[in-house]
Amino acid sequence: MSLEAAALIVAMVGTTQAAHAPDRSGCRSSGAILTAASAAAPATLVAEDNAAVPASVGSDGVTPAPLVSDAPAATALNIYSEIGADKLSPSVAAATPRVYVPNHSSNTVSVIDVATQKIVQTIRVGRGPEHIIPSWDLKTLWVANNANQTTQGSMTPIDAATGKAGPSVPVNDPYNMYFMPDGSAAIIVAEAYHRLELRDPQTMALKSTIETPDCKGINHGDYAADYSFMVFTCEFSGKLMKVDIKNGVVLDQLSLSMLGSMPQDVRLTPDGKTFFVTDMWNDGVYFIDAGSFKENGFVHTGPGAHGLTTSRDGTKIYVSNRGSNRMPDRAGKPGSVAVLDFASKQVERTWLIPGGGSPDMGNVTADGKQLWLSGRFDGQVYVLDTDSGAVTKINVGIEPHGLTVWPQPGRFSLGHTGNMR
Repeated sequence: MSLEAAALIVAMVGTTQAAHAPDRSGCRSSGAILTAASAAAPATLVAEDNAAVPASVGSDGVTPAPLVSDAPAATALNIYSEIGADKLSPSVAAATPRVYVPNHSSNTVSVIDVATQKIVQTIRVGRGPEHIIPSWDLKTLWVANNANQTTQGSMTPIDAATGKAGPSVPVNDPYNMYFMPDGSAAIIVAEAYHRLELRDPQTMALKSTIETPDCKGINHGDYAADYSFMVFTCEFSGKLMKVDIKNGVVLDQLSLSMLGSMPQDVRLTPDGKTFFVTDMWNDGVYFIDAGSFKENGFVHTGPGAHGLTTSRDGTKIYVSNRGSNRMPDRAGKPGSVAVLDFASKQVERTWLIPGGGSPDMGNVTADGKQLWLSGRFDGQVYVLDTDSGAVTKINVGIEPHGLTVWPQPGRFSLGHTGNMR
């Protein structure tokens, strides 16, 4: 599989179980996991056909520009340099600000107007929507309909400019989705089957798979600064998995040190040196050295640490603490958001959800002034003022999960709910 564009990126970089609780299902609605025939296979790249993955993903056939920095070589690396409030791509700048909320147990997406904070549309989608993922080319918002414990999974495309949904495409077990750094393939995280599936980013046709049998509950990931590998969390085995996506190779795995670890979200620091990884059972964030792939510290952030959202200026990261170590759980848990400084790795302040709540995953608005998060156990969305921490609650469907605020600044999306660079 060709990654000519990704090769250009490398030049800009200088660095590149516990006996615990009865319910460890942090992300899914059910702890039950499907048994896949491929689960026992070694980690390998299995070609489904001989079709070449295109070098570009635009439906207009335009080859993406090389993803290289114009900054001089002496400039300190900042992987979030292109997500600032003034960095909206011309292709999305005219989009009306909306928030798309997948309601997992309602099989719907609530569309909320950012300005009025009112629901303006409800879209019926496939079974069990988990995340809404901006496409690499910023043209489509894909709804990952996981269809827990069935084979009825699908991906529903929503036009990012108009908000109009298209017909769903059958894809079995799409818990989450990422993209190759040049946009040449979508990477479906098939959690129940312990594998990653490389698919055509437009049609979702399967091209190949990367088996990860030792990574039970594979769910969230992020790229190294030079895009040479990804780190994925293995929720049910308390591990991290280091994967060379281009060559389809599992490079390494790391068992986290704390008892009962349930790693969830993962995000790289601006300098590319450290991966932050939330642990929902141990209520905090691990620091993983990107070079050695070893633990380099831990900080407590709050009960049920789960989601990670980068601030618009790229200096802070918001840690969503669900208020519970279990999934599912009752409404009204002591949820909170910890504001963690990337440089010092210290919690600067913590915002409690008034009256209780279960902040999960989301985004900041394009101007960085609001943080939108789903309230997983409460059927709500929380809007937090990023200066004061003041919270507004909006009622949505049942079990809202990985919401997306759109538009977002950035040149391209690497997946999840808007991991932009």
